[in-house]
Amino acid sequence: MEMLKVYFASLATFLAIDAIWLGMLARTFYRQRLGFLLAERPNWWAAAAFYLLFVGGMQIFVIAPAVDGGSLGRVALRGALFGLVTYATYDLTNQATLKGWPWIVTAVDLAWGMLLCTIVCSVGFLVASSVRGT
Repeated sequence: MEMLKVYFASLATFLAIDAIWLGMLARTFYRQRLGFLLAERPNWWAAAAFYLLFVGGMQIFVIAPAVDGGSLGRVALRGALFGLVTYATYDLTNQATLKGWPWIVTAVDLAWGMLLCTIVCSVGFLVASSVRGT
């Protein structure tokens, strides 16, 4: 039950921050650079599957291991590394295989992935710590 609370707090944090990023801050950035690839409407099933799986990955690989003897600084660093590796998987694969994939998109996405995962993993860690009473 404890980890479900952490999962849903992390999911809510991820969704809220990413909605602001994709819906307001970076919307024009992506449209200008990737408009030729963008669908008219998102595939919401695929988006939901991504968010559910990705937050589960953060919980399994970063948050849960940090709760047992970790620190906020350590979870933030591991969150940043998780974000770097996961976002690099997407962006560098696109960079390698798609004609016209802009380098600036890769650079911005890597920075965004690191920041987003740092924040979400830190929130998850703080929620887990408060639920445990540590």
